[in-house]
Amino acid sequence: MPADRTEVEAGPAAAPRPRWWRSLTWRDVLAITTFIGVALFVTAPLWLNLDHELRDDPQDHAFFEWMLAHGARVVTDGVYPFFSDRMNYPDGVNMMANTSVLAVSLPMTPVTVMFGPHVAFNAFLTLALALTGISWYLVLSRQFVTSRLAAWVGALFAAFAPSMISHAGGHPNIVSQFLVPLIIWRTLALRTPGHAVRKGLVLAGLLVWQAFINLEILFMTAVGLGIFCAVMAATRRRRTEVIPFLRALGVTAVATLAVLAYPLSVQFFGPQSYHGLSELVRYFGADLGSFTAYAQRSIAGNSLTAAKLAQNAAEENAFFGWGLVILFFGLVAWMRRNAAVVTLAGLAVFFGAMSLGPRIQLNGVPTEVPGLWSVLHSVPILSSAVPTRWAMAIAPMIAIVLALGCQKASDLMKAQPSARGLVRAGMITAVAMALVPLAPTPLRTAHMEPVPEFVTSGAWRQYIDDDHTLVTLPLPDPNYPDPLRWSAYTGHDMRIASAYALLPNQNPLDPTDRTALFAPPWRPTSGLMSSIKQGNPTPEITPTRREMTLADLRFWKAGAIVLTPQERDMDMLRAMTKLLGFQPTWTGGAWVWDVRNLVDDPKTILG
Repeated sequence: MPADRTEVEAGPAAAPRPRWWRSLTWRDVLAITTFIGVALFVTAPLWLNLDHELRDDPQDHAFFEWMLAHGARVVTDGVYPFFSDRMNYPDGVNMMANTSVLAVSLPMTPVTVMFGPHVAFNAFLTLALALTGISWYLVLSRQFVTSRLAAWVGALFAAFAPSMISHAGGHPNIVSQFLVPLIIWRTLALRTPGHAVRKGLVLAGLLVWQAFINLEILFMTAVGLGIFCAVMAATRRRRTEVIPFLRALGVTAVATLAVLAYPLSVQFFGPQSYHGLSELVRYFGADLGSFTAYAQRSIAGNSLTAAKLAQNAAEENAFFGWGLVILFFGLVAWMRRNAAVVTLAGLAVFFGAMSLGPRIQLNGVPTEVPGLWSVLHSVPILSSAVPTRWAMAIAPMIAIVLALGCQKASDLMKAQPSARGLVRAGMITAVAMALVPLAPTPLRTAHMEPVPEFVTSGAWRQYIDDDHTLVTLPLPDPNYPDPLRWSAYTGHDMRIASAYALLPNQNPLDPTDRTALFAPPWRPTSGLMSSIKQGNPTPEITPTRREMTLADLRFWKAGAIVLTPQERDMDMLRAMTKLLGFQPTWTGGAWVWDVRNLVDDPKTILG
């Protein structure tokens, strides 16, 4: 993607610099403090209200709490990290095919065990934002620019761009981009002669680390870096750089594939693996009008306007605003003699085109104009990507151009003291007009349904063991993720039926269709309870329905069925009571049906 300072200036190799921790100044400390402060400001509603969850994406909030509990269980109990049957029993969940964030959940085990997965999630999200800003600042200030202010401006945007704040509303794995600047730096460092093995292994370590945080971010970074390096190699034509680069890159490729070969084989060919996302998600494209609009969580944003230009509040990937768009292309025109800057601009336009999806939309209105994605969305690897997220990768490119532009303005003030005041005023005004409207606001939260006493008191243990699972009403899915949080609270000791996760479609009419669903395939009991929950009338309870219910309970190896107070709970209670033929007991703030005898005795029938 970018070039370091020597590449930007096309000059000789820079002299070795002291280790960054030995060259910290008060400016660095102040900059680092601001990143921590802004991260805490954005996530403050979660810390000030520990009984709240993210309002824009509560299902992913619960999902990542479950994943943090899985990582802790890997450390404490030594369980297999790449697959789990603690959810969606008996089929289980492929942890590599989902965003299991093992590179975060494993080291965060002490926090998860001591304070619980809910607090661990808050820490995960806050640290993700803060560390991304700090990492960008250190790399920019040590490798790309000399002005600490220029590095701070670029890093501030990279860490808290509208797309980052949007994904902070539910996707901490995507917000965790602190390795991206390090990967960029170490990739570009491959071109210097000598130490090919060491440099290749360092980069491989970063790639593997990022692979266990989020493969989508790694893939987009690799695509951007690959194009950038190819263009710069063709432009510079320096054999003394290309040969060392390829040699070290070969070491990186061998080491990375050696480590990731098995995990990736589990992801693509292991149990519960899937082949591409559903067409609905694969067609999610960025609205062309969103590039000059303002996101909901920007101070200049408008929720109603933004909602018309994005699929949901967590996917506002292309909201840059008129001011920043004008400033970005103005800086590119100002630095047009710099091949690296022009290449970055071309990459930004290319990624923007990729993000538009198969059919271009303008201000919420579909057009008949096909997008670049229309010829790419069926490519095997790309079929697992969400097109709108390519726009998210534009933010780091803009951040680097901002830093280089501020650096050039600083150099100009030093070279022409008489114009210092005019240049400073112009640059401050332009940057402020572009970035101030994009300043983030705190995340939106809502009251979270507490984990019921039935779970917190341990009452569930008399029903659930290694041979039985918990069945909740309704069963967990994208609309009801609460049971995932219950399982996480118990450290995955409690196994649950059904799931909210990416799982392969099991269409009996088309066995070859293994596109991803966000919940297990439909079963009679889960479908019935979901329908009742949505407000549909309860159908007649017939012997056939009872037989199907009993078959489902035996499939899930249910030990207990649990219903907590919620909307339409009485309708679900009456329906399940008629299906089972006996009343539940009120235990620990929940209605509980003990169904172990029904499930364990093959001769039992309902009715």
